[in-house]
Amino acid sequence: MKMAGVEQSRKSSVMALFAFLFSIFSIGSCSSQVPLLMWSSDGYSLTPLASPSAGHITSNSQWLSYLNSAMGPGPHNVILFLQEKLSKDDFTMYGGVFGNKKDSVFPYLESALRASPSQLVLPALAWPGSSAILAQLQEKLGVSPLLVDPDTLAHLHLNASASNLLIINLPYSAGTSMSCKQVLKTNDEVIGKVLSIMKGQNVPYISIYTGLKPSRVIAEVSAGQPKGRSLLQAVEDTVKAPLMFNDTEGRPCIMLWAQDLNVSFGTGLDKWVNLANFTPTMDGSRCNSNTSQLVLNYESLPLYTSVRLTFIMNQRRYPVSGRNWFTLNNVVVVGQGETATFNGSRGVYAPSEYSFHCQSVSSVRDALLVPATDEIPQWKLNFIDFQIQGFNILNGTTDFSYASDCAGFFTPAIWMGLITSLIMLLILTYGLHMIMQVHTMDRFDDPKGPSISVPLSE
Repeated sequence: MKMAGVEQSRKSSVMALFAFLFSIFSIGSCSSQVPLLMWSSDGYSLTPLASPSAGHITSNSQWLSYLNSAMGPGPHNVILFLQEKLSKDDFTMYGGVFGNKKDSVFPYLESALRASPSQLVLPALAWPGSSAILAQLQEKLGVSPLLVDPDTLAHLHLNASASNLLIINLPYSAGTSMSCKQVLKTNDEVIGKVLSIMKGQNVPYISIYTGLKPSRVIAEVSAGQPKGRSLLQAVEDTVKAPLMFNDTEGRPCIMLWAQDLNVSFGTGLDKWVNLANFTPTMDGSRCNSNTSQLVLNYESLPLYTSVRLTFIMNQRRYPVSGRNWFTLNNVVVVGQGETATFNGSRGVYAPSEYSFHCQSVSSVRDALLVPATDEIPQWKLNFIDFQIQGFNILNGTTDFSYASDCAGFFTPAIWMGLITSLIMLLILTYGLHMIMQVHTMDRFDDPKGPSISVPLSE
């Protein structure tokens, strides 16, 4: 009876935990923040702490105090599920909080919280503080973090007598066609798989689930604005400046901008990294009147040690059009001990005085970038809202020239509509022509008069 009461208490506490997360959605300050969930396995108990009041935003110093209080001295095995983006709205929208538990995308997370003997829930952790969690855990445990995935973790043998810090990177938007709900459901399955592996090793551990940055940012109301009911609208991120390479005279000669520069080595949703979130060096870039080469060097990435992305462009004159055109001949990716070359000259081209723009430049789906060899490379590319210009950039400007877009005027849908309309018009014309060829009788028999005699010649 006592065990049944404890189990029922755990279930009630988990339901209250999620309800608490969702209830504070409309309470308190609207500054940037991420939620944080922390729980322990059987045989390991966190020091009980009072839950923060609804609407309270936990600062970096308060979180550090919670961490020091919850994790006492001695070795600890900590698993940090670090998602690219996370907000309370994700639990509200996809957590099945209105009685629709079948629609929840967090069944494994909820199950882990129900089974845990102790939890710590911070519904609103200040965003600058969330980005320092990894460094704080590293300092607290005194060990270097180890980036793993479920397959790698299955081959590790952890020791309860030594501290370990394991990092599981989880995506939020991976540059694929999957919806946010599908991505969160996949992340929850990864969490379930990792916890299942840890349970099989019979090693006590602490799990933390949070985000690098908020997935939704709501504008904060200033003191001079009226306070009252109003529609909440996400604040758009400021537009970042394009990457620009200057020639030897200091004049801009290559410009590139993209909302996302997603690259992946191997298969799996968790392999994608958005290079647009990192600052590259441009060592090796060069440009002249006929050839431009932009080299982006990225170091110390979350999944890969280093990645070098090279865009090679040429321009030449085509007599048929009477003008110069530039093409993106090759995109070369170097990293993980492999070099992959993709040819983009068939799909990425524009007049030399223009820039090129496309909503999606990919090597995966509707590919504009095709492998240069018959061998299928391990690297995959997916650039979102991509724009590049390698020639004829006006001196002293940071703006692209007029963009030649990859979406032509006559899309497949327009062609289908035109062809269908033409076929229907031909059928209508043929029908009218046949009706006009029908001849009616011009002589009629009068019953009171002589019968009509129609010669055979008529």
